[in-house]
Amino acid sequence: MSSNEEHSYDINIAWKEGRIGTIDSPTLNDKLDVATPPEFPGGVEGVWSPEHLFTASVSSCFLTSFTAVAEYSKFDFNDLKISSAGKMSRDENGKFVMSEVTIKATLTIGDEAKEKKAYRLLEKAEEICLITRSIKAEVKLEPVVKIEIPA
Repeated sequence: MSSNEEHSYDINIAWKEGRIGTIDSPTLNDKLDVATPPEFPGGVEGVWSPEHLFTASVSSCFLTSFTAVAEYSKFDFNDLKISSAGKMSRDENGKFVMSEVTIKATLTIGDEAKEKKAYRLLEKAEEICLITRSIKAEVKLEPVVKIEIPA
């Protein structure tokens, strides 16, 4: 990718009712409802919030970065599971911010000799994730590599 290259990711949001809106994109098939999280006045339970989407953005970028790094490195793996937690807290001015995202990545491989490389690639994926590089929140990676040798 050259330094002059730009990409655009367009979305539309339409108010639905109360504190709920619907997100769609002219380039995607699915629509997604989004609402104020239930921790705030008027918040809605059971609907994706901007805070969920922020955390999902960091986590999905980590996933796609890892799969690209693994493919480029010709590194085979059996499975990758990611659970993440986005932390909202008040900053020094008393305003709420998304201050931290913890990514718990469990990578399953079939070759014990490749465990160190697996950890290196997980760390590399976190380093190259463009969403992580674009935000102020601290991103913490907690990698685990499991060995499951086929019988």
